[in-house]
Amino acid sequence: MEEKLFANEKIIVTEYFDIHQDWEVPIPGFFIIASTKGKISLDEFDDEETNEFSDLVRKLRKGMREVLGIRAVCFFQDEGTHHGLFHLWVFPRYEWMDKFGVKIESIRPIINYAKENMVNEDVSREVKDMVKKMRDYMK
Repeated sequence: MEEKLFANEKIIVTEYFDIHQDWEVPIPGFFIIASTKGKISLDEFDDEETNEFSDLVRKLRKGMREVLGIRAVCFFQDEGTHHGLFHLWVFPRYEWMDKFGVKIESIRPIINYAKENMVNEDVSREVKDMVKKMRDYMK
């Protein structure tokens, strides 16, 4: 198992979902929305969970744009995840990432680059700052 660099960087925890910085990847604004009720797939959500999920995704994305200045993101979800719970990854796209490409295939090389080159105090401070701003926004 990989080290959890940002295990305490939660944005909000509701009855059904937990939004937090990706614990293992040092990319500021790389957020995960995870089920707190053991759900694995969207089709398992009841109406209340579906409504809350939709509201949280919309509010998180709006905050990322308005508060953090993140112009573009990539959403991805994998039911085959080793986490065993529903996860929606909200992956920010920064200009420095363009050298890896702009399609979904570019995400793994970007993540690998971040793990190899961005584990430092400056990035850690930026992650924590973005989490705090989003935590305040999501209240």
